[in-house]
Amino acid sequence: TDRPRDNGAEKDNVLRQTTGATQTTHFGQPARFRQTTLGQSVMLQGIGVHSGAPVTISLNPASADKGVIFRRSGLPGGESRDVLARREFVGATELCTVIAEPGGASVSTIEHLMAAVAAMNVDNVLVEIDGPEVPIMDGSSAAFVAAIDEAGVVELLPQRRTLKVVKPVRIEVGRAWAEFLPAANGFTLDVEIDFPTPLIGRQRRVFALTPDTFRRDIARARTFGFMKDVEFLWKKNLALGASLENTVALGEDRIINPEGTRYPDEFVRHKILDAIGDLSLSGHRIEGLYRAHCPGHKVNALVLEALLADRSSHVFSDEVPVRSVQVPAKVAVLRGSAKLGGAKRGAATLGDAAHGEALWPVAAYAASKS
Repeated sequence: TDRPRDNGAEKDNVLRQTTGATQTTHFGQPARFRQTTLGQSVMLQGIGVHSGAPVTISLNPASADKGVIFRRSGLPGGESRDVLARREFVGATELCTVIAEPGGASVSTIEHLMAAVAAMNVDNVLVEIDGPEVPIMDGSSAAFVAAIDEAGVVELLPQRRTLKVVKPVRIEVGRAWAEFLPAANGFTLDVEIDFPTPLIGRQRRVFALTPDTFRRDIARARTFGFMKDVEFLWKKNLALGASLENTVALGEDRIINPEGTRYPDEFVRHKILDAIGDLSLSGHRIEGLYRAHCPGHKVNALVLEALLADRSSHVFSDEVPVRSVQVPAKVAVLRGSAKLGGAKRGAATLGDAAHGEALWPVAAYAASKS
């Protein structure tokens, strides 16, 4: 849908939402459970790996509950349209992930940027882009991580909504498969690839996602391709911007790039990077285990679709009962020192001066979000 370009009003709204963001959230949850956005705008320029066209993107602060929005400009008639980075707007998954809105505006090759945004814990961002494809940069997420570092990440007042896997979900496509499994904490990816060339062979890596581990172990892993496929891709108007500056190129018996690989298992690390970006299209932080054998963008999209379609496979953080405390009846009459508050947030808290003003959650559930 068309949206007015009023970034000034949007930034003012973000500033209002960050006021007091260092305090504890309701239900006694620490500030790390709050939503986040960027501290300021930052710009990047590059070319599209498939289109070969120059493109400029600007990453901007966005208010809470906006998610990741791509504002696509350069459309016929000077029009701009917004495309929401969510699974339901995925339009194609051949060699990259493409999102599109009903009016026809699309943005492709979003996965490396989306991986950086998700891994660096940015919940809300407005991505202004003047072309049909996110720039490939050096073929990894490193430039996007650096841009987010430059902009800074700030907390907003509203609480973050997390998707917790509670039941296994699995899909198979030929010899490839992927599944989500319940896990105690955080998001872990267990990915294996198997290529019929000794230059790659079978590689497997298990990775627990945090900003620090992503920055160190995954962000610099580059996209890769085979020289034997180049002419075929060119005929399909793909890989027109690919070069040794942004792609690990594999010949018949050697890696063409003079510098070689950045990691001994750079190929499986890049598959993990792609998966992080593709799965972030859930629109929520995922808590669980993702396991996959020979995944690609199509497999990632299908397993995420299966997870979201099976409502019994997951719960959201605002649906999980908050631990309640049995309050002794006598506390209610202790010298009038008990105090009740927070009802508007669906969470009453009880404090007692005789108990160090401890705050106890009484309500069982958070107010549900649509």
